[in-house]
Amino acid sequence: MDAGRKVEDAWVRFDDGRVASAGIGEGWRRFAQPHDTIVDGVDAAGAGAILTPGFIDIHGHGGGGESYDDGPDAIRAARALHRAHGTTRAVISLVTAPLSTMERRAAMVAEIATTDADILGSHLEGPFLDPGHKGAHDPTLLCAPEPTAVERLLAAGRGTVRQVTLAPELPGAHDAIALVVGAGAAAAVGHTGADLATTRAAFDAGATILTHAFNAMPGLHHRDPGPVAAAAADPRVTLEVIADGVHLHPEVVRIAFAAAPGRIALVTDAMAAAGHADGRYELGPLRVDVLDGVARLAIGGAIAGSTLTQDAALRRTVAAGVPLVDAVAALTATPARAIGRDDDLGSLAVGFFADAVLLTSGLDVRSVWTSGVPA
Repeated sequence: MDAGRKVEDAWVRFDDGRVASAGIGEGWRRFAQPHDTIVDGVDAAGAGAILTPGFIDIHGHGGGGESYDDGPDAIRAARALHRAHGTTRAVISLVTAPLSTMERRAAMVAEIATTDADILGSHLEGPFLDPGHKGAHDPTLLCAPEPTAVERLLAAGRGTVRQVTLAPELPGAHDAIALVVGAGAAAAVGHTGADLATTRAAFDAGATILTHAFNAMPGLHHRDPGPVAAAAADPRVTLEVIADGVHLHPEVVRIAFAAAPGRIALVTDAMAAAGHADGRYELGPLRVDVLDGVARLAIGGAIAGSTLTQDAALRRTVAAGVPLVDAVAALTATPARAIGRDDDLGSLAVGFFADAVLLTSGLDVRSVWTSGVPA
């Protein structure tokens, strides 16, 4: 399943980390070599098995008991958890912290990205956020996007910052958007109180992502439509959606896909408790309690990320009434395009990286490959 379509009796061949060829039926036999490993999808995953491109998460904070903010070992442990659930590549989201700390963490991600190809770079979710829509961010550390601060963070990332979330109503936001885009990253609108006009102006200034649509922003009111309506109406914009049944009602997930076809990116916004036990955790400097898989701040009770994995997001999205091909695109091609990697990721087309997920007919993960290497 790829490129918005389902192909029956399909095959793909991986060689040297890339998709070398693809087709249907028995055509693979003419390429087979004695040393090749041949995987039969039906044998491995049962009748109705589905092969998709590898999932890409452009917004997540950890998993498996580990937070991405805590360094390379924590990132690798959390990535192992998410890889087992189909996420072959990920952007490492960093929560609001003192500017010097965020510089150090962006530099850390830049370094690990040189050795770990599944790390696509960093997402700076803060500190340029509206205190009135802070979510699980420390309000004492939030600030306006002053040019020097933006430039410091981008420089620390050494070209690996992929996304910066900011509130467009803050002073200097449009100049900050220009700096972010000029550095080759995507500017995202989020954690904002912006109205429709302000959000539209941010998109005209170059922002191209709406961070976790509907959350930490004004809702879609019939007389004051706000950021979600601005994003849904703009073909340049990708809307992040957290389909965990907590951040959004399933019907809202379905509506989002209908309102912005081909522009929904299913993200996890996962924190350390993803794939781990309930209990007390930390998200940045804030304490988080996880009960029945729902993460909330210990003080105030705001939702504090999720415990979602992308395979679960796929199942929930399909259960909400979204066609399977559209849900798969929201995990693959759309997030790749949102961060400018749609030339080599998010598809099983020849020449792309050999990232793939083999699913059962019930959409459970059976096998995962990154650059042709099984997880």
